[in-house]
Amino acid sequence: MIELKNEKGSVFVSDTALSSITGAAATSCFGVKGMAYRSMTDGIVHLLRREAMSKGVHITQHDDHEISIELHISAVCQAIIGQVRYLVTENTGAVVRGVNVCVDSMTM
Repeated sequence: MIELKNEKGSVFVSDTALSSITGAAATSCFGVKGMAYRSMTDGIVHLLRREAMSKGVHITQHDDHEISIELHISAVCQAIIGQVRYLVTENTGAVVRGVNVCVDSMTM
């Protein structure tokens, strides 16, 4: 759970909800084929099905209640960073400190 505070109080948002919003925002960007993750056992990058795309998202909450988002995707990076930052803030009120996009594989 991530705690988001503002002048009106606190809201708790589940990691699953934040990951789902982030994955949906990223995959809605032009040129993004899908979310991916690198297998810890064989090191191979696997494209995730839409219902499992939150596995490619890692969210860190900082002491000041801001969050950082790390995505593992096949992507057009700048568009994704802007879209993720905007939609996460718009949907949750969270101040997004950073979005790190890790391009794990590319298909031409």
